[in-house]
Amino acid sequence: MNPIIAILKEHNVSDASINQLFQTLTENPLMAMNAITQLGIPAEKLQQLMALVMQNPGLIKEAVLELGLDFSKVEAAKAQLQK
Repeated sequence: MNPIIAILKEHNVSDASINQLFQTLTENPLMAMNAITQLGIPAEKLQQLMALVMQNPGLIKEAVLELGLDFSKVEAAKAQLQK
């Protein structure tokens, strides 16, 4: 299991909420940051999660693919932000 998804499940985040979070990420990465803070994960675990993603950004792609979402939308949103 992807470590991002594992941490979310460890904090009793439902599968539906995990899917919604990653769906938001694929559509609007900035909104995903807001959505993750609403999940009730303790600040120290949230920092651990963010550090994990910063050290290995490929984990996001792995999680998106594991959930069956379209990673090309993440790439398109990232390109839009860089303009």
